Amino acid sequence: MNTTRAADASPDTKTRILESAAAVFARKGYHDTRMDDIVAESGASKGGIYFHWPSKEKIFLALIDSFADQLEGRLKERLSAAPGGMARLDEALAVCVETFGRYKLLAKVAFVQASGLGMAFERKRQAIGDRFIAIIKENLETAATEGSIPPLDAELAAHVWMGALNEIIMRWIQTGTPDAAASLPALRTILLRSVGVADGRFRT
Repeated sequence: MNTTRAADASPDTKTRILESAAAVFARKGYHDTRMDDIVAESGASKGGIYFHWPSKEKIFLALIDSFADQLEGRLKERLSAAPGGMARLDEALAVCVETFGRYKLLAKVAFVQASGLGMAFERKRQAIGDRFIAIIKENLETAATEGSIPPLDAELAAHVWMGALNEIIMRWIQTGTPDAAASLPALRTILLRSVGVADGRFRT
């Protein structure tokens, strides 16, 4: 019994269950997925799954957190190496597009299927959006302090940037077009013009 419980509690088991849940949710949709489907996909015991999450909803929320944590971790790692505010903004856009491309399945689960699933999901999505708006705001403020862009309402601009990026990526995840990576240069230009960089070019 103790051996079974130790295996159920292991990080590898937890990761495998989340990855399997993402695959099932993406394939069947949230409403049509049952806990038994996740058990079958993961090869874990039902007790092992319930050891970590008491319900399908809790697994879904954990998936959203997992994706957001991965994206935020990659963002902070890349931004820490960038030389200035504008360079960090450039990196932020690139990292978001790269990460959504690499984890398209998980992104579909976390940000598309969560839509319309009740207040718990909407609060979670709002909290995640706020985390990334704060990152954009901080780097817009740094760029303005450095003189790379004119003084601005950084919080409002961050919401605008987040909305534009979200629209491009969500449409790409759902329909395959426009390709997010191919759209990145034009998106950069539009966003930079929105903060007063007339020629749409990043300045480090």
